[in-house]
Amino acid sequence: MSTYVLVAEDDRKQAELIRRYLAHDGVTALREATHRPPDLLVLDWMLPGLDGLEICRRLREAGELPILMLTARSTENDLLRGLDLGADDYMTKPFRPRELVARIRTLLRRSHHTVRPASVAAVSPAAPAASGNRGGLTVGRLTVNAAQHQVFVHDRPVNCTPGEFRILSTMAASPDRVFTRSQLLGCLTDHGRTVSERTVDVHILNLRKKIETSPRNPQHLLTVHGIGYKLTSGNNGA
Repeated sequence: MSTYVLVAEDDRKQAELIRRYLAHDGVTALREATHRPPDLLVLDWMLPGLDGLEICRRLREAGELPILMLTARSTENDLLRGLDLGADDYMTKPFRPRELVARIRTLLRRSHHTVRPASVAAVSPAAPAASGNRGGLTVGRLTVNAAQHQVFVHDRPVNCTPGEFRILSTMAASPDRVFTRSQLLGCLTDHGRTVSERTVDVHILNLRKKIETSPRNPQHLLTVHGIGYKLTSGNNGA
């Protein structure tokens, strides 16, 4: 069975290297993706007519089309903006066409082999359960209420994106347990969404900014080098 990939790229030479189907401007890209939904969209950030971020936002509101952002922008804030609007992966220019093809294949595989968040909880030995509070789970100064989609640090509410919340609620249910990036990826691939393991790192980085006193010296959301991450109550009560 053939795969239909829509490429929206304003540089025609680069587009010819990676094209399966081709759109050179944002309006065309949105029209084609809407009327003939592809299996995956490779979307350039800076498109004439309608930029990639707006296209990403509109398509994500309409469905779960896998989207890989392709852009010359490479700052952390740019990456977070794209992911928060619903992009599933992100590549910066210049890029190697073979790597792009590999990323596309990975996203397509994951879009057809979805892992549910519930399966993440079953992959490791049981860890100490988190205590209840506010009708949710409490780990140190952090409280996560999955039913109401709320997060608090002490009494301060924290706004999380859906992806951030899925990761945090999964880890809060099993404090001190080490999750690999692949396991946390299962929190982000529900409902047909597809992401790369690098996206997990970006969400962890963003969560640290929201829940840690010192994001550069985290006390709760810790890296376990060579394996992944774990959520703890902290050692200094920060």
